[in-house]
Amino acid sequence: METLNEEQKPGRRLTLRKPEKLRHKNLVNSLFAEGKSIYDFPIRLVWRTLSPQELQKAFRAEIPQQTGKLQMLITIPKKKRRRAVDRVLLRRRIREAYRLNRTHLADVIESRDDIGIVTVAFIFLGDENTPYASLEKKMINLLERLEKKLNRE
Repeated sequence: METLNEEQKPGRRLTLRKPEKLRHKNLVNSLFAEGKSIYDFPIRLVWRTLSPQELQKAFRAEIPQQTGKLQMLITIPKKKRRRAVDRVLLRRRIREAYRLNRTHLADVIESRDDIGIVTVAFIFLGDENTPYASLEKKMINLLERLEKKLNRE
């Protein structure tokens, strides 16, 4: 008989909704300009935390309603993977690995009032399509390392 792990508990949805997707241009620009990075080949994780005050300054008027505390984006450089089908495949694999393993990190971020938002970008660095199992191991490692760094701040 299979037991339910933390992510599969009843009542906890693992969908990746719009508030969790990084799509505001000024947040993306600041992430790549001032973000810190962690490597675990073939994925590079670039992340940045903003306090509630910094988040307020990032927008002209008010903070959009659909803005989650943890936002992510995935990029697969065309220079590394020329064929669109390969880029889409890798993007789906990375998104799935993130979706299934993000809950503990999201809980840590939600519990802290000093963090307004954490923006995260996953950049694929490999030259070949990587199997999902390998990407998931790397994703778990990267998310654990990010969680440790956030706890030290």
